[in-house]
Amino acid sequence: MIVDARGNPLALSLTGGNTHDITQAEPLAAQVEPKALLGDKGYDADSFINSLEVRAIEAVIPPKSNRKIKRACDFALYAERNLVERFFNAIKHYRGIATRYEKTARNFLAGLHLVCALAWLK
Repeated sequence: MIVDARGNPLALSLTGGNTHDITQAEPLAAQVEPKALLGDKGYDADSFINSLEVRAIEAVIPPKSNRKIKRACDFALYAERNLVERFFNAIKHYRGIATRYEKTARNFLAGLHLVCALAWLK
């Protein structure tokens, strides 16, 4: 899920529960043109960060603790990452999304798109 500076959804993709988020990071980032991309430590991969640098996008991702050469991170800007977490909290107020009533990926994704459209109308 990618949200803008106001917490409105811009792009989303649905994966299996056992799929790591970094696998969808580049396809989602390709759909938007931000000046900076904020992410948690799970997105600290050289290939992803290099792809952002090529596109002149600032990667505001704290380095993992096991990284040998620590990268700089703007922690003042990183504090805004809570917008994504607040959006996830907002969509969980819809019972069908929170409990995943729809068992097929197609129907669940349609429900997510509906909730995202409602978020834009607020």
